[in-house]
Amino acid sequence: MSALAEQAHVQAIVERSKSSFYWSMRLLPPAKRQAMFAIYAFCRELDDIADGPLPLAEKRALLEDWRREIAALYAGHPAHPIARALVEPVERYGLDRRWFEEIAAGMAMDAAGDIRAPSMPELQLYCRRVAGAVGMLSIAVYGAKGRDAADFALALGDAVQLTNILRDLKEDAAMGRLYLPAEMLEAVGIRETEPSAVLAHPGMARIAVAMVDWADQRYDDAEAALAKCDRAALRPAIVILATYRRLLDRLVETGLPADHRVRLRLGEKIWIALRSAVTLKP
Repeated sequence: MSALAEQAHVQAIVERSKSSFYWSMRLLPPAKRQAMFAIYAFCRELDDIADGPLPLAEKRALLEDWRREIAALYAGHPAHPIARALVEPVERYGLDRRWFEEIAAGMAMDAAGDIRAPSMPELQLYCRRVAGAVGMLSIAVYGAKGRDAADFALALGDAVQLTNILRDLKEDAAMGRLYLPAEMLEAVGIRETEPSAVLAHPGMARIAVAMVDWADQRYDDAEAALAKCDRAALRPAIVILATYRRLLDRLVETGLPADHRVRLRLGEKIWIALRSAVTLKP
């Protein structure tokens, strides 16, 4: 596959996903946009393995193959088209191998078996791996540097992942997964971890409030860090912050756990992207 074909391949993955991240990527100049497409395609590929129907042993084997592919990427001879599409971004933006490995480790947590009521530290680690690591790669592409930019990326990663967890409560429960922390279950007297039973428990309303408060706090943390950063460099991330905070608001309006997958309308996503991109405010 040629370099142009590899670029088209990762772009097609992003476009098929209909992700809210797409509109933030469209704001970037071509080279940075292509880098973000490749990073997203990498995440999508590993996520599809972790969430797919394959037996656990096969999932683990495929994720181990990707760990080797990451090593090959940094050794200069990747084989997979997505990894090859990452060669130029890694060189151009100095993308740290650690963050790709963290993403793979986060997906391996999903593939290790049904996650049910992890401890708070385990859930924080999971969020850091599957979302915070993506944020750290993203700010490298954007050209945002320093401790404040890192704090922003990690806080936003936590907030986005917590929002995703709240959005996907019933979908995850159908797969035998429950990403609500054990400490929150214990605080409202829930002793079991069977996902559908937890979601139907009267104490679930209090857990939902606590999770929303946690996500809100991490959005606030991200905005506080953003105030110390070069906002223009972080324009795409500001769009993500505004989009996902609106999604969290919509989830609260709908009621948790939602009976259907809550989404923002396309027009709403475009409006948020344009407004945030122009004002540089979430």
